Amino acid sequence: ACAFAGLWNCVTINPLNIAAGVWMMLNAFVLFLCEAPFCCQFIEFANAVSARADRLRAWQKAAFYCGMAVIPVVLSLTLTTLLGNAIAFATGVLYGLSALGKKGDAIAYARIHQQQKQMDEEKLTGTLEGQA
Repeated sequence: ACAFAGLWNCVTINPLNIAAGVWMMLNAFVLFLCEAPFCCQFIEFANAVSARADRLRAWQKAAFYCGMAVIPVVLSLTLTTLLGNAIAFATGVLYGLSALGKKGDAIAYARIHQQQKQMDEEKLTGTLEGQA
């Protein structure tokens, strides 16, 4: 989607639209290299780029993909750039969510909260008894 929208964005005389379209096609190429290197088997360095991308942490990938997707929108704010970069940005968001980790257990949090409440009440009653 990013590559097709970038190509469509290049069909204009506005230089910022052309720059945004070229950047979008570059984004699509980088996403293919990092996420689906089997699509780029004819490129010798595709496996090396994919291996390097796999070594990155999830938050680093999130920042990279979201940053790549924001630049064309900043260059040329059109519907084509927004829709074309939505998938690249969504990929970054998903990596960001995976960097946050699993959702916590509600029962465990309730127990911790209950224990903290008991300790606070014990401290409060201890200070009141000490004053009397």
